[in-house]
Amino acid sequence: IGTSPLYVMKAATAINSGYDTDYIIGIVSCVIWTLTLQTTVKYVLIALRADNNGEGGILALYALMRRIPRKWLYVVAAVGAAALIADGVITPAITVTSAVEGLRAVAPEVKVCPIVLVIISGIFLMQQAGTKRIGHLFGPFMFIWFAMLGVLGAINILEGVSILKAFNPWYAIRLLLDSPEWFMIMGAVFLCTTGAEALYSDLGHCGRKNIAFSWIYVKAMLILNYLGQGAWLISVGAEDVSENPFFAIMPHWFTVVGVMMSTGAAIIASQALLSGSFTIFSEAFSLGLWPKLKVKYPSREKGQLYIPAVNYALLAGCLLTVAIFQDSSHMEAAYGLAITVTMLMTTVLLALWLRSKGVPLMLCMAFVVVFVTVEGLFFAANLFKFVHGGWYSILIAGVVAFVMVVWHKSSSLRADYLQFRSFDDCKNMITAIKHDSTIPKYASNLIYFSHSRVRNQIEDKIVYSIVNKQPKRADHYWFVNIETDDSPDTLEYDVDIIEEQTIYYVTMRLGFREQPKVSVYLRQIVEDLVASGSLDLLSSYPSLRSRGIAGDFRFIILHRIFSPSSNCSRKSTVMMRLYEFLRCIGVSDQSALGLDTSVVTFETVPLIINTENGRRIVRVSDF
Repeated sequence: IGTSPLYVMKAATAINSGYDTDYIIGIVSCVIWTLTLQTTVKYVLIALRADNNGEGGILALYALMRRIPRKWLYVVAAVGAAALIADGVITPAITVTSAVEGLRAVAPEVKVCPIVLVIISGIFLMQQAGTKRIGHLFGPFMFIWFAMLGVLGAINILEGVSILKAFNPWYAIRLLLDSPEWFMIMGAVFLCTTGAEALYSDLGHCGRKNIAFSWIYVKAMLILNYLGQGAWLISVGAEDVSENPFFAIMPHWFTVVGVMMSTGAAIIASQALLSGSFTIFSEAFSLGLWPKLKVKYPSREKGQLYIPAVNYALLAGCLLTVAIFQDSSHMEAAYGLAITVTMLMTTVLLALWLRSKGVPLMLCMAFVVVFVTVEGLFFAANLFKFVHGGWYSILIAGVVAFVMVVWHKSSSLRADYLQFRSFDDCKNMITAIKHDSTIPKYASNLIYFSHSRVRNQIEDKIVYSIVNKQPKRADHYWFVNIETDDSPDTLEYDVDIIEEQTIYYVTMRLGFREQPKVSVYLRQIVEDLVASGSLDLLSSYPSLRSRGIAGDFRFIILHRIFSPSSNCSRKSTVMMRLYEFLRCIGVSDQSALGLDTSVVTFETVPLIINTENGRRIVRVSDF
């Protein structure tokens, strides 16, 4: 939002090169009321209250609502999140390019693309070091940036005082009703509020009150700048406009400083989108919408995370954007279409959230009607951009959404066909193996990961691994179930002792923002059990036990491979094949579970899905 003055008025005047005063007043009026209705009312006043223990964004909102029995909600969340990622690819490119293009006011022959490519590469490469130190400069810098916007706008308003009529919404309505190119105008105006969704996503980093109070100042400065640009455009007339109004309202001596400030603001805006993208993918892992990727934590600051694969994928997308579109005017055609999709998806989830909070049905319906109408018009207007560049953002969003939907659907399908056994049926067998000295000891502590939603049940394949595949004798058998909690920061556990000193069922409840550092958490759980006398951790080997040495731990991870002997529908077969393909995107289960320094054994077991009655071979002769 804060860098939108760089390109909104330039895009609007490009639509009508022979503009008159009413056209400019109408454009600025559209901007003012878009910022008021879309950003202030929907996001600042309503969406920021839909927080999940302080976290915001479309996936945090989905986490709040996914318990509602509507199976299609994950599609809404996936499409919205994917469109926001697509916006994250284009935002650094258009903001940095628009800022650097200001150099043409003092050096018309300057080559913009090489400079932009260097700056964008620097933005992404510095992510691995984190932004803790430089982040402390962001606040003061942006305060000065918005002050600069306001001052530059205010000193130019006197050039065309009639621009103050823009506060009257009638000028916006009349412009859209009278202009045959109204859809192109709305597409340009929408660029002023594209950052509203990112504002909601940054709720966890900044806090609702901080954002709300800051928005008062930010909105005032933005409106002053738009008024100033509008007044300047009215004063010079359409015939004399040959440069970006944002830089044109600056005193000539200030242009270089303005370009430097704009570049700095563009870098910070890009940083905000990158941080938001990392957060989205981190949440997507835990919500079952994306294969797990390697996550790093450059600092201890809240929200500071870094996902190398995402970072370099976005870098490649940004560099490709600059290479394809070359200048900000062409990038404007690709910008905005995807984010309207995110806003529509957020509106749907917000309406459900409002209803869940007891808001009367009529008010919820009014909310949906108003914002679906507004955002639907913006979406229709931006569809015009599809053939001019909008296809690019939709292509990116489509690929990301496809992966999210397929991963969620195929993971759910696999879970539906897992078979379980009661502990009552198998605990005696497991205990007997423990005491059978003729079986070589496999480990002192043997840990499996369970997907059972019922605590007194365990997967049939885990029992098969312990008893049949290779009898595994151990002193203690641990079955760990990791549950993702709808709250972002939950970190708690529960233990069911199925058989004293032998079988333990551990449930770890982790918030969707928490990483499953299983080896660390299990060590802490073991310490609690030893302290309470519920576990004898010392090794059963006399030579080690006499010296107070604890028994070893070995993790078993089962890979369930879709079996060709499955007898299921073609759709289920395709989903299983896609799952195996997409699993290659993510990191290994060992890394995803935080077991990099642990002893881990992988076993493959068949996943057989039988949804149809297959044929049985028939004996044709007697012996």
